[in-house]
Amino acid sequence: MEDQEMQLKVRRVSDKFTESMYVLANEPSVALYRLQEHVRRSLPELAQHKTDMQSWEEQSQGAIYTVEYACSAVKSMTNSTVYFKNVDSLLRQAISMKEQINSSQGRRKRTTDASALKDGGEKHASGM
Repeated sequence: MEDQEMQLKVRRVSDKFTESMYVLANEPSVALYRLQEHVRRSLPELAQHKTDMQSWEEQSQGAIYTVEYACSAVKSMTNSTVYFKNVDSLLRQAISMKEQINSSQGRRKRTTDASALKDGGEKHASGM
């Protein structure tokens, strides 16, 4: 009896050991299969996210360049106040000169008109 009992115990132990070895041998395969399955499912979505991120990066780089260019333009405008003051001064001088020219032409025209009236009046008076 003891022999049979011992054989049964040995058989159970060997079966458990064989089962454990089988599980241990196949566990990495199952894990790798699960990893492969996960990668196959999620890779297209990850690739699309990567493409989207690259596109957003390009757009943001363009926007950053535009903002930096605008900032440099504004900074250069603050340095040009001297030029604007010079242009303002020249415009004021031009307006003043134009007013002087207009007033001197107005005086000449009045004196010319007055002398023309005088000469014209004398000619009419002598002609009649």
